[in-house]
Amino acid sequence: MNSTQEQTQAHQESGDVVVAVTGCPKEDARTVFDVLRSSFVSDRPASDTPEDASDTRPTVWTATVDVSETKAGPGPAQLSVPVMVEAQGGYWAVDRLRKHLADAFTVRLVGTAAGDQEQEIRLRLESHRPA
Repeated sequence: MNSTQEQTQAHQESGDVVVAVTGCPKEDARTVFDVLRSSFVSDRPASDTPEDASDTRPTVWTATVDVSETKAGPGPAQLSVPVMVEAQGGYWAVDRLRKHLADAFTVRLVGTAAGDQEQEIRLRLESHRPA
């Protein structure tokens, strides 16, 4: 097994999920990352504020979260516009991430790509509507 295969296998066996946020203002990206950080261990520190990389092209912000252990359940969070999120990891880990996002946002599954041991999902997040 080469080092790339070993890294992929370690990623699949762990609770790591790679999350990409796009199609929104940087403040909404920050809200999504704050929700993820309140629930899971993240490679993005609380002081890390998303910044726009370009004025002419869309920016994609990424983070890796470990969903193996839950810190706390997030409360509802407000977004100014719908946000697109792509998540990639093992089936169990991606499903757990999606369930926790649903505590904070209205989550709609937009697309999936399934692999042998990993999946990638595309979600549309919106603020919960008042009852």
